[in-house]
Amino acid sequence: MNITKLQTFLTLAECLNFTEAAEQLYCSQPAVSMQIQGLEHDFGVPLFDRVGKKLYLTKQGEQLKPYAEQIVNLLQSAKEHLQQLGSLTYGTLSFGASNFVGVYLLPAMLGHFNRTFPGIKINMNITSSRQLIDMLETNKVEFLIISDQIPVDETRMQAVTFYQDELVLVVKADHRLAHEEECSLEELTAETMILKPKKSATRIYLESKFKEHGISFPSDMEISNLEAIKQGVIHGLGVSIVSKFAVQQEIKSGLLVSVPIKGVALQRGIDYVYLKNKHLSPAAKQFIALLDRQKALIASP
Repeated sequence: MNITKLQTFLTLAECLNFTEAAEQLYCSQPAVSMQIQGLEHDFGVPLFDRVGKKLYLTKQGEQLKPYAEQIVNLLQSAKEHLQQLGSLTYGTLSFGASNFVGVYLLPAMLGHFNRTFPGIKINMNITSSRQLIDMLETNKVEFLIISDQIPVDETRMQAVTFYQDELVLVVKADHRLAHEEECSLEELTAETMILKPKKSATRIYLESKFKEHGISFPSDMEISNLEAIKQGVIHGLGVSIVSKFAVQQEIKSGLLVSVPIKGVALQRGIDYVYLKNKHLSPAAKQFIALLDRQKALIASP
């Protein structure tokens, strides 16, 4: 068995079309068929079913897919590591990040890293927590940068907190609470609270904090995107509790006002997470060292 067969299998497993797979792999359709037939011979099982004009993965093919991803990605990681051993003049820094982290927290640090190692290509994947964990487990990325509210398997993954993110209540400039020195959670029950969807780590964290104080918010609006939440507050759809770091520009410009909540401290850790048995590339190690020194490098907008 060779790695080309696995790469061909993964490409076909994604597009489920021989013609499209051949175009992506810059080869002929018969060549794709031969690679798949060879792989099926190696394993002694069928990997694809053809029903009518449609192609499907068999159960065996579905089981093989994550292993093939790990093998192909691990080989690519090994090549990257070997190339970077001499110097960090070329290679790739590949990691996953949650939305808040990737959009607001990391750009300043990535800029610093890029100036220090201009030959290293940066590949940051911003997606859902579930997809991020899957990408880490299949070696599609070397590490993740996520909220400590996202559960990880601590028997297999190492999580290190490098930043404490403060969450604050924000209201529009002419809101009744905008000129108050502070407000209570009870006062907020009359407001429409704009929150992330129920399964999001931020939403789960906030609801647990509300519950600690015996408060629930019957009137809420769900918006999955942080920028959209900010715009919703600015345009009077409701109030929200978001990362202070993410609304600094809007507060500075007067579009939003931050109002302290009496007796409630809202903080979450931001972690970098990697597999315990993972050999991190020199580029990844350099960036993680940068995260550990982040306080001087996270620039205020």
